[in-house]
Amino acid sequence: MDQAAGSAREARSLPVCYRHPDRETGVHCARCERPICPECMISASVGFQCPECVRGASGSGPAASAARPRTIAGGTVTTDPRLVTKVLIGLNLAAFLVQQAVGDAFADRFELIGRAFVPLLGSVQGIAEGQEYRLLTSMFLHGGIIHILFNMLSLWWIGGPLEAALGRARYLALYLVSGLAGSALTYLLAAPNQPSLGASGAIFGLFGATAVLVRRLNYDMRPIIALLVINLIFTFGWNGIAWEAHIGGLVAGVVAGIAMVHAPRRNRALVQYGTCALLLAVVVVITLVRTAQLS
Repeated sequence: MDQAAGSAREARSLPVCYRHPDRETGVHCARCERPICPECMISASVGFQCPECVRGASGSGPAASAARPRTIAGGTVTTDPRLVTKVLIGLNLAAFLVQQAVGDAFADRFELIGRAFVPLLGSVQGIAEGQEYRLLTSMFLHGGIIHILFNMLSLWWIGGPLEAALGRARYLALYLVSGLAGSALTYLLAAPNQPSLGASGAIFGLFGATAVLVRRLNYDMRPIIALLVINLIFTFGWNGIAWEAHIGGLVAGVVAGIAMVHAPRRNRALVQYGTCALLLAVVVVITLVRTAQLS
């Protein structure tokens, strides 16, 4: 009998619930990562949590503070898990309103462009002319109502849950490094006088990181893959879209996302932010190489 029971245990392909050893499960607590069965699952903003993590989050005092759980990426759990997403949407909307009020001169000064003569400004402008800030400012400009509406809806649907899973600081780092990577690849590959603007590079980075997170939590990958495929079809099948920004952001988002959700607990922050720093270094190198070509 003991030998049979041992064979049955060896044949198990799934872990067992840490509170109910007789129950196999494929679900893990989104915070402490221990396996939990349906009876122990407590719905959270992202995934499920175990009873101990929920009790720790609702406690008070030094002991509760020391044991307070964090996000799956090690970030701080906050009362408003979408705050950074709201701020980013607000910044994009504010920039769009300024565009509408000031006119093309505003976009001409802050959009991404390598090198070109700008009639409204009466001079040669671009990143190659020492205006590297365009790599960042172009991420908050849009070409019309449909453009910004589509991007902001995507940011809300994809960004909110991802911010809750990563924490504010890691989410913001992911967003910025993805957007800058998209801008850098556009600067490298597009014609120097081709303008580009929009948050799409950063949002594609969020798509990539979300795919990594979904895989990490063993959720159904089909919805996010379908969404990515649809967006890539639009990217390459629609005229006037800077595919370079989308691909650059997507690749950076996947790389940063892997670092965020798969980093070992020991030195986790170092691995996560170190990966973001390396991606920024690649952005700097690409920018310097392209500027040297144009000069």
